[in-house]
Formats: sequence, C-alpha cells, structure tokens
Amino acid sequence: MSVSERYRQAWESYWRNTSDAPGDAIWDADPSLSAALHLDLLAPHADPSLPIVDLGCGNGTQTRYLAARFARALGVDLSRTAVERARRADPAGTAEYRQLSLTDAAGVADLARRLGDANVYLRAVIHQSDAPDRRPVARAVARLLGRRGRGFVAELTAESRAVLAELAAGPGGPPPKLRRVLDHGLRPADAADKEVPEVLAEAGLEILAEGPTALAQTEQWPDGSRVELPARWFVVARA
Repeated sequence: MSVSERYRQAWESYWRNTSDAPGDAIWDADPSLSAALHLDLLAPHADPSLPIVDLGCGNGTQTRYLAARFARALGVDLSRTAVERARRADPAGTAEYRQLSLTDAAGVADLARRLGDANVYLRAVIHQSDAPDRRPVARAVARLLGRRGRGFVAELTAESRAVLAELAAGPGGPPPKLRRVLDHGLRPADAADKEVPEVLAEAGLEILAEGPTALAQTEQWPDGSRVELPARWFVVARA
C-alpha cells in the first residue's frame, strides 16, 4: 500500500467513525474561533471576487463560512465520506464540495483550469500529512493560486505536541475526540517547525505575512477551558 493510500484509508475510517454532530471532530471549532480570525489576516492581501478553495475541508464547517465572504467557495477533501458529510450539512448548496487528493497533480491541475486563479484556505493539513505528501500539498496550493490568488496556511507547531501529550495523560487517558484521532493512525503536529516554510518556498510560494497563533479545538481541559494548540500562520502568493 502506498503512503498516500494508507493516509486516505485512515481518513475514511476516521470520518466513518465520527458523527454529524457539530464539534464531534476535535478540530471542528465554530468559524468565529477559526476561519473568521484567519480571514482578518488574509483579507488585506486577497481579492474576494476570486473563488476560495478550502483544502482539507472535512465536514465543511469552515467552507460554509467562507462561502459568505467570497464569490464562490469550494471545499476539497481526500475523504469521500467527509465530502458526503459536508454536502449533507449544506442542503442549501452554500458551497461546493469535491473529493480530491492533493497529491494527484493531474486532478489539481484540472481543478485549477476549471476555477482560474483562486484564493486558498489550508488549515492544519501539512503538519499531519505523511512526509512524502507534504511537498505535493504545497505544490497544490501554488497551482490553485495562479498569479492573482492568495493563500492562508495555518499549521501546528512542535509545541503543540506537548499540549496534546498533556491532554492525553489525564487520569482516563486521551479524551474521546483525541483518542479517535490517535486510534485511526493520524499524527497531529508530525512536521518539524522549519519544514512548513521550507515546503512552501520549494513549491514556489512567497510568504507575504506570518505570525504565531493557536488553533481552537472542541475538547476542554478538566477546568472547562478550551484546548488550543500552538500554531503558525502564513499568507502566501506565487513568487
């Protein structure tokens, strides 16, 4: 089995064992805690008349938010089950959804031809991709941007591994949402901090702005506070 096929099957299994309930996936935070904050950082650089593509859209929570702020929004995910869930959660057709592997260069090129230049939203995809797939993911971002598009990339940092280890070390072990991630062989924060800007640069992307952030999760600490994972954000364009 290829690395990409193992990864695809892990995600299919994950989404088949995750309910449609909002927040049942650990990263399925309300857009007010996620995409809304990220768009404040992307907006000074991006043309909202261009489409936006949400890469790794999952169940489409953030895609539907993006659809209200750009001319057109398309959610893309490796998992067919995730795409089916996104469509089911969006009966009005606020956004479009498509199953596609970002390692499929021909498929990405076809999508880029159909869309033209587009903005890209990539939240927490590179860091947990298998190592051989990280550069193809970055190249997919570059291909979709074209010359006029701008991308927002947010990725967990190595510091987040310590946060996840602490969360997993509670008296009952990992809480259910984190346990499901681990049980399906997914590896959050697997990329080294320096690797993310390296793969972006190798893909021909210029970093226009960057900074630290934290990605809100839907799990809570024992005191009831929200789990947030240290991350770094980048606004990128084709160099």
